[in-house]
Amino acid sequence: MTKEIIYRFESAYRGDFNVRAYHFNKGEKSCCIVGSMRGNEIQQLYVCSKLIKALSRLEKQCRISYGHRITVIPCVNPFSVNTGKRFWSSDSRDINRDFPGISGGEPTQRIADSLMKTVSGYRYGIQFASFYIGGDFIPHVRMMETGMENASLANLFGMPYVLKRDPKPFDRNTLNYNWQLSGTSAFSVYTGETEEIDEKSAELAVSSVLRFLSRMGIIKHHCHGGYMSTILEESSLMSVHSQCGGIYRRIKKPGDEVGQNEIIAEILDPYENSVLEQIKSPCGGIIFFAHKSPLVCERTVLYKIIKRLNI
Repeated sequence: MTKEIIYRFESAYRGDFNVRAYHFNKGEKSCCIVGSMRGNEIQQLYVCSKLIKALSRLEKQCRISYGHRITVIPCVNPFSVNTGKRFWSSDSRDINRDFPGISGGEPTQRIADSLMKTVSGYRYGIQFASFYIGGDFIPHVRMMETGMENASLANLFGMPYVLKRDPKPFDRNTLNYNWQLSGTSAFSVYTGETEEIDEKSAELAVSSVLRFLSRMGIIKHHCHGGYMSTILEESSLMSVHSQCGGIYRRIKKPGDEVGQNEIIAEILDPYENSVLEQIKSPCGGIIFFAHKSPLVCERTVLYKIIKRLNI
């Protein structure tokens, strides 16, 4: 394993800002794995640290295939992690909305530019990402439909679901989208948590990446076969919104099966604790995403449900 600082700048009040990369083996650029890009993506950072540990062990055992290079970048935004802020500390810019970056632009644009130059040229790219709304997902692999996506490769992770997303205008400035445009087969892996450590989904994420690398011949590693992935279109998920604001009491969590009109959450009056609204499932199916924050506003997306027919 070799370590490299791929981007650095000095700070007047803190230690230098360093983005570190960990390289395993030598040869062609086979796979690059990117972790925490936002300050609250602690689970994503944790998963990358576990991958670095696993790949270090495999490298010592000579079980990374000859001529294949793997790179892991566990954290792209250590300043925001240290200050406990989701976005860039000084101006709240989102690095994952600044790709492909500008070498002489704002700090987040310069970081994105440096990262893009580092990760370009890899055959496969994996990003541990988080959703723009706070909540929990069923672990899954997400792909943008750029015309260059490959759903059959996404199945090789052995995750429960593969979600295909039609990119919106703001997606065109994300790492995943620009990775695909540069010729890399890019995948976003979502685990169950973001701001908290979830050991079970972290292990699932690590296993899924090692499984993918093994099936692509990049490492020599025997692992469990995983799931037969179900491919979903994001547009097929049914969103459930709150109709009022208040304290959110979640009843159903990701992975739970629900019936039509079943109560899945309640909105409570923050002063009187009375029920302002009962959130009912509009269809039968499986909870794919569930909001987590204890306070919600009107029209917040509380759930996304995989709709089942004839339930």
